[in-house]
Amino acid sequence: MSHNPILETKYRTHTCGELRMENVGQTVTLAGWLENLREVGGSLGFLVLRDLHGLTQVVIETEDMMAQVKALNKESVVSVTGTVRERASKNPKLPTGDIEVVPEKLGVLGRCQYNELPFEINYSREAGEDARLKYRYLDLRNPQVKGNIVLRSRVVSALRRAMEDQGFLEITTPILTASSPEGARDYLVPSRKHPGSFYALPQAPQQFKQLLMASGFDRYFQIAPCFRDEDARGDRSPGEFYQLDMEMAFAGQEDVFTVIERVLPPIFAQYGTYHTASQAPFRRIPYLQAMEEFGSDKPDLRIDLRVKDVTELLQGCGFGPFAGNLVKAVPVSDCKLTRKAIDKLCADVEVQAGQKPYWFRVDDKGEIVGGIAKFLNADPALAAQVKEFLALENDTLVLLCAGTKTQVWKTSGVMVKLAGAQCQGHMDTERYEFCWIVDFPMYEIGEESGQLEFCHNPFSMPSGGLEVLEKAEAGEIDPLAILAEQYDLVCNGVELSSGAVRNHDPEIMVRAFELVGLGEEDVKQKFPAMYNAFCYGAPPHAGIAPGVDRMVMLLTGEPSIREVIAFPMNKSAQDLMMNAPAPVTQAQLEELSIQIVEHSPAE
Repeated sequence: MSHNPILETKYRTHTCGELRMENVGQTVTLAGWLENLREVGGSLGFLVLRDLHGLTQVVIETEDMMAQVKALNKESVVSVTGTVRERASKNPKLPTGDIEVVPEKLGVLGRCQYNELPFEINYSREAGEDARLKYRYLDLRNPQVKGNIVLRSRVVSALRRAMEDQGFLEITTPILTASSPEGARDYLVPSRKHPGSFYALPQAPQQFKQLLMASGFDRYFQIAPCFRDEDARGDRSPGEFYQLDMEMAFAGQEDVFTVIERVLPPIFAQYGTYHTASQAPFRRIPYLQAMEEFGSDKPDLRIDLRVKDVTELLQGCGFGPFAGNLVKAVPVSDCKLTRKAIDKLCADVEVQAGQKPYWFRVDDKGEIVGGIAKFLNADPALAAQVKEFLALENDTLVLLCAGTKTQVWKTSGVMVKLAGAQCQGHMDTERYEFCWIVDFPMYEIGEESGQLEFCHNPFSMPSGGLEVLEKAEAGEIDPLAILAEQYDLVCNGVELSSGAVRNHDPEIMVRAFELVGLGEEDVKQKFPAMYNAFCYGAPPHAGIAPGVDRMVMLLTGEPSIREVIAFPMNKSAQDLMMNAPAPVTQAQLEELSIQIVEHSPAE
């Protein structure tokens, strides 16, 4: 690592990560945190100094200097001025392991006042999440934790350069805006000047970026903050998240695909844990095919397992749960799992899917054994048909599920995911595999309402445009058969983004909303700016918005999105470090014309 004069400041000549053999004999000044002190004697000790850039060993060789250092608690911030010399006992694991610094002067820049830390800095990831988030500034001192944030910065910078290279302009959009129905709960902000009225934090810049297209901008992007009041999970942070938001005028689906396929693979190959990413064109998989073959609209293409429909074969085999239900199978070839391991796999599937899976196995002699084998072996012809239809070889495990369409999709998807991970040889873990999920349904029947609802983004253009909507209105086709020009970007089983060709025609927009029971006045009321802008002439446009947090999570190989966010909330949407959310004063409430109403606990 060569010397970087840009990093020189009033308090240091070099960082703690850059000194090498060529610096031997030089007088240098370092500044950082006192990570550790190993005392060998009254006048000899080894101090480890840490900053963002690395570690340097400092050798204490005088009683006065040792007394000065011993008076400091670990994690105090100090400066050291001294001479670089070659180490007698080198540390090949450390970039600075060939040298050490013999100090002439030591200064205290920031004293740690506590003898005991909430957790050991280098082992902070082993601490409880609440402790880590409450003392996040200490957790971030851990080089491993800090490394994720450094990588995130570099990835965001690379994304910006790549988007600019593709002709996009970075344009910021408002944070305080109007509430609009976009699928999640809004965060509301009361207006002081307009009592009883509220701003909303944007769930996404969706409307603004479409308005930019109507304004005559050609290609827009933004590393956009988004706010949604929704529950946390491993790949979703409560409160706020960031996305690479983009929109293109005079563009269709393939134009968006081309940009993403140029931008993402090089970044994943350069910064990712695996350094190998699928290249353009990414595989296109229709939604229904994905659900039937993978049991998921977020398929992990690193797994070679596929779902097979065995309803006709097994519905009448005499096994009660199969009778009158759809039946799906996932064959797992060359599977050496023990009976105990199979039972554990099935238990894990049931926990995640909420449905009980079933199984049988073809042993090393070609016999069907275990699980529901007796129902197949009762009819030798059926057993032979099953083996032929599924192309079953010896040592093959077959996982099965039964139920409604929704149930077997979900359960078979979990079976593929877990079996792929647990059965050796069925998952290539050392790569990033992208795919596009296309041809989504435009509408669905709502589980709660029982009425026709938009399946995804209501701003998507229906495939077939106005004509197909008119046919649905006339009863010539089923609205559920209408497809949307909508697409999802998936990588390694994680949905990175949804996108769509937008509905830029106000007449088509109104007709699309009329099918779900909303008229022109409802559209005008809910989306006034966009409706009015489109009435003045808007170009065809399309876009997408891959999640930055999820991208970095995949690049680092972290299991939780909170590991790649500098100051995340906990699972309950609390910031334990800043104590947010928190009550405010009565005076603040009165200024905003807000009264707190006590709610009785639910009975």
